[in-house]
Amino acid sequence: MEKEEKLVEQGWELRVSGWDAEKELLAELTSGMKIGADGSLPGAVDLSTEIAWLRSQLTGEENQRFRALSYLCAEGMKEAIEAVRPGMTEYQLAGLLSHAVESRGVQAIVNLIGTDERIFAYRHPLPTDKALQRYAMLVLCGRKWGLVCSLTRLIHFGALPAEVRHKAEAVAQVDAAMIAATRPGRTLGEVFGQARAVYTAAGFPDEWQRHHQGGVAGYEPREFTATPSSTQPILNGQVFAWNPSITGVKSEDTILVGEQANEVLTNMADWPAIEVPIGSQLIKRPAILEKE
Repeated sequence: MEKEEKLVEQGWELRVSGWDAEKELLAELTSGMKIGADGSLPGAVDLSTEIAWLRSQLTGEENQRFRALSYLCAEGMKEAIEAVRPGMTEYQLAGLLSHAVESRGVQAIVNLIGTDERIFAYRHPLPTDKALQRYAMLVLCGRKWGLVCSLTRLIHFGALPAEVRHKAEAVAQVDAAMIAATRPGRTLGEVFGQARAVYTAAGFPDEWQRHHQGGVAGYEPREFTATPSSTQPILNGQVFAWNPSITGVKSEDTILVGEQANEVLTNMADWPAIEVPIGSQLIKRPAILEKE
């Protein structure tokens, strides 16, 4: 670890113990001190919420890493989807996505695949041996340098049913509204409230209750998941991954909150888009890719 991570070069002093002597070393190093931890640790104060908040406040260098990571994830997703064919099992689709991402040096820590009727039954579908007929959803959380970006894409072979198209347009409106509302000075709860309002206006008032809507990203897929009562303020330089869904469809990308405007980090070139006008903005959200 010392050779790979080069922690000593960064000024850290390493104290190493055997696997069976961790508690003794910790007690020695913290004798007489108060201890805080980013999780459950006997004798320590749980500071996981406070530490997650600090992690979410990214530096400019971390923002650049997020851009690079998101590009790799988007390119990996694109490569995988280009190889998808009817008759493949969900396991095979997961293998395509894993190979495309991992070969780019990114760890696929979440790799979810749903096809056909399973997309309507599960918001987070674990892959199975079911064979794809027409409709597939690929969900990825990719990690590199500790950072995690998220994106979802859907593909349909043959004519897209009108009901699915209508839902895709509706969920794009919700996602676009959330992206537009994710600006410094607002809170996560306010963005959540905006999403609920658009769900209702689009004719799907209860869909927000069937899955979380996403939140602040960083060194976890979500450092904080937004709720109606969330009070955390949105800060410049933070990264978000919203994931609104309506039964059978979903919209998800990773975005960076910029000083003047937000930036979609996982944008995929040449992917079909649904354009949503919000005030003076025209926000593009990914449509369902239709193939013959």
